[in-house]
Amino acid sequence: MTLNPDLPKQAPPAAGAAAMPDGLAGRLFERREAPARDLANQAGAVAGACHAMAVRFHQGGKLLTFGTGGSSTDAQHVAVEFVHPVIVGKRALPAISLTTDVATVTGVAAREGITGIFAHQIRYLAEPPDIALGICTDGDCPSVLAGLRAARAAGLLTIALAGGDGGAIAVSPDVDHVILARSRDPRIVKEMQVTAYHVLWELVHVFFEQPGVLAPGVVA
Repeated sequence: MTLNPDLPKQAPPAAGAAAMPDGLAGRLFERREAPARDLANQAGAVAGACHAMAVRFHQGGKLLTFGTGGSSTDAQHVAVEFVHPVIVGKRALPAISLTTDVATVTGVAAREGITGIFAHQIRYLAEPPDIALGICTDGDCPSVLAGLRAARAAGLLTIALAGGDGGAIAVSPDVDHVILARSRDPRIVKEMQVTAYHVLWELVHVFFEQPGVLAPGVVA
């Protein structure tokens, strides 16, 4: 290869300069290893939640997703994955994010307080065959917990994605299935939760594709 003499010559990197970013990157990946292994160890719990979701979808139910802050965008992400699958050939399933209607969210917050923003919507939009999926990075979000409680009272299947030790959500009797991202770092929690809800989506479809797994006599 012939070098262009018109291009400026670059000084060689200082000793150890390349190793420092690589070492840092390695440590950052290592911080994710334990939470990722722990999530994989919850495979049975994830499968149980997915089967229960598939049964509800098969019975004509829809998915209601919700969360606050960054988790609100995850709720939207989950909903669109089900309604408009990115993989060609996968069936669309009904899902609504309760975080997207700004007028309703702010109206309820102004009148009932921020804690009621999801519970109020569930009381008026949900039906017994539906599924409620609450997402929270620390497990202690009052509005997410209130939404899950309202969902259980209305007869919905309740599922939570929570971070850390799961907080109040993990020990609540109103939550049927809890999937934990065990980390104190909210960034790692978010990464694990993104993985978790993509697995939820994929495994729900796997159940639909296996003849005889879901009960007969329901919506095809």
